[in-house]
Amino acid sequence: MTQRLYYSDSHISEFTATVTSCTPKNGVWEVILDQTAFFPGGGGQEPDSGLIGGVAAKGAGEAGEDVLHLTEAPLSVGETVKCSIDWNARFDRMQQHSGEHILSGILHSLYGVENVGFHMGEEDVVVDFSAWLTPEQLEDAAMRVNRAIWENVPVTQSFPAPEELDALTYRSKLDLRENVRIVTVEGYDTCACCAPHVKRTGEVGLLILLGSSKLRGGVRVHMLAGRLALEKLLRRSEQTRLISNLFSVPPEDTAAAAAKYAASHEALVYDHVALRRKLLQETLSSLTSTEGNLLLFEQALPTADLRDAVNHMVTLANGISAAFSGSDDTGYSYVMGANTDLLSRKAKEINVPLQGRGGGRGSRIEGSLKASREEIEAFFADYRLDREANK
Repeated sequence: MTQRLYYSDSHISEFTATVTSCTPKNGVWEVILDQTAFFPGGGGQEPDSGLIGGVAAKGAGEAGEDVLHLTEAPLSVGETVKCSIDWNARFDRMQQHSGEHILSGILHSLYGVENVGFHMGEEDVVVDFSAWLTPEQLEDAAMRVNRAIWENVPVTQSFPAPEELDALTYRSKLDLRENVRIVTVEGYDTCACCAPHVKRTGEVGLLILLGSSKLRGGVRVHMLAGRLALEKLLRRSEQTRLISNLFSVPPEDTAAAAAKYAASHEALVYDHVALRRKLLQETLSSLTSTEGNLLLFEQALPTADLRDAVNHMVTLANGISAAFSGSDDTGYSYVMGANTDLLSRKAKEINVPLQGRGGGRGSRIEGSLKASREEIEAFFADYRLDREANK
C-alpha cells in the first residue's frame, strides 16, 4: 500500500521514496513507490506530474490501495529515489479546487443548491449547481467567497470514524461509508473530497466569476481562482486600457463609449444598406431585354440582394439571368434564375467548367465560382439553356 503524503501535508513537493514495483505498459512504465506526494487524480482534479529519480513522471493513477506513477523510463525495484512534483501546476489546481469548495459551501448554505458537476479546464473552472441562481445571487456569493479568503481561515482534512461520520453534516456526491476523507473550510464548508487543498483560505488569493448560464434546470458557473484569476484580470485590464485609449475616455467610461460607437455604427450600416439598394435598383432599371443570357457583376452584394436582382432580371431575359458578387481575386458568389424548371438540372454543367459548386431546385440555383469574370462572360456568351435542355 502506498503511503499518501499529500493526505498529511498538501504542500510537500519534494520527497524520497523506494521503488516497490516497475511494470512496462503501452510505452510507459507503471511505477509504485512506498510513499508519494503525487496526487493520482480524482474529485475533478487532474493528477500530478514531475520527476522520479530524474525520470519524467507524467500523470498517475490508482490500483487498489497503490498509486501508479507513469514514467517515461524504467526504475530499479528497491532503489531509493528523489522525487519532485510540478509544484506550480499543483498549487494552481489547489487554488481552483479550494476556491470551488468555498463557493459551493456558501451557495449550499444560502440556497440549498447542490454541486452536481465540477471540471477544471485550460481556460476556466466549470461548476454545475442543481438549481437556478440569478447573476445577483452569484455576485453576492463571490463577494462572500473573497471575504472568506481575506479571513484566512484554516482548511483541514480528516477521516472520521463511521459513527462520527453519521453525526456529521457534509456535502457529498456519493453515498460513501468507509475511508471518507472530509475537507473542512472553517465556518464555510464541509465536504467529502479526496484531493489535496490549500492549508488556509488566504492561499486561494481571490476568486472571480466569469459567467453563468442555464443548464437542465440548474446553473453552470464559470470561475477562476488564485494566480489564474489574477492573470485573467490583468489581461482584461490591459484590454480596457487599450479600448479607453481608442475612445479617448477614462477606463471606467469605456462601456458607455462602446455603446455610443455601436449605435453610430448601426446607423451608418443602415444608411449604407439603403444606399446600396438604391444603387442596385438604378443598375437594374438600366438593364434591357434580351433573348439570351443576362449577367450582372457587383463587388459586394449579400445573397439576398443577388436574389432580388435575379427576380427582376428574369423578367427581361429568355435565357439565364445571373447575378455575381465578388472579384477575380476572391472568387464570385452567384444566384442564377430562368423561366424554366430545367435550370437546376444544369447546375453541374455550369459549375464544372467555371470551377464552381452549388445547386438548387427548379428555376433557381446558388453557389460560388473560382473562374475569372472574363471566363464567366465567355462561357455564358456561348451557353444556351434552351438548346442544351433539348439534348
